[in-house]
Amino acid sequence: MMDSETLPASTFHAEVGTPCARAERHRVCSTALAVTCLCALVYAFSIAPAHAVETIEVQALFKGRAVMLLDGKKRLLKAGETSPEGVRLIRSNSKGAEIEINGKRRTVQLGRRIGSQFAAPRAQKVRVIADAQGMYQSNGSINGVSMRFVVDTGATLVSINEAHAKRIGIDYERLGTPGSSVTASGMAAIWLVKLSRVTLGEIELRDVDAAVHSGEFPPIALLGNSFLSRLSMIRSGGAVVLQRNY
Repeated sequence: MMDSETLPASTFHAEVGTPCARAERHRVCSTALAVTCLCALVYAFSIAPAHAVETIEVQALFKGRAVMLLDGKKRLLKAGETSPEGVRLIRSNSKGAEIEINGKRRTVQLGRRIGSQFAAPRAQKVRVIADAQGMYQSNGSINGVSMRFVVDTGATLVSINEAHAKRIGIDYERLGTPGSSVTASGMAAIWLVKLSRVTLGEIELRDVDAAVHSGEFPPIALLGNSFLSRLSMIRSGGAVVLQRNY
C-alpha cells in the first residue's frame, strides 16, 4: 500500500475548488470590465465639447414654432425640439422665442441676432466719405454680385436699373410686382422685388425690399431706406457712419 502524499493547501484549493473558483472569478472580472467600460463612456460624454454655434438670429415667430438662422443655416424648430447645432426652442409666440443652448436660456425677439454665449456680436460699422459732389458712394454687393452704391435717404427702396438686375440674375419681369415710380424724368415703370442679401462693407442685411427701374435709371444703385432704416446713421464732418447694432 502506497503512502498517501500530502498536498499543499494551495494545490488542494486549485484542484478541488477549480470549477466554482473559475466561475466566480469570471463573473467578477466580467462585472469589473462592464463597470470600467461604462465609466469610460460616461467620462467620454462628460468631456465631449459643447455645441459650437456662433450666431443665432430669429427670422420668423409663430405660436410654438420659430424660424432661426444658425450660423447661416435656416432651421424651423417646434417647442421642445433641438437643432443639430444644439439650440433648443423652449417656447415661442409673436413677441419672442425662448431658447436654450449649453444649459443657458434667453428670450430673443424677432430680427435680433445674438452670439451663442448670449453676448451680442460686435457692432458692424461702415464709414462713407462724401465725394466732390457731396454724394456718399461706396462699394458693396447684391446677392453676392459687386455693386456701386449711393447712400440716398430720399429713396424709399434700394433701387437698381434693368442692366443691374440682369447682371445680378434677378428675373424681375417674372418674379417682381409691376408698379410705377416718380423720377426726375417723370413716371417710370418699376418692378418690386426682394433681394436675398445686400452688403455694404462689413454690414450685410437679408431680405431687403427693392425696385428695379425700367431703362438706365439709376446709373448707380441707390441705397435707400429699405436698407438704411435698419441701421443707425450719424453724419460726422464730410462722412456718414452707418452702424448695425443687431
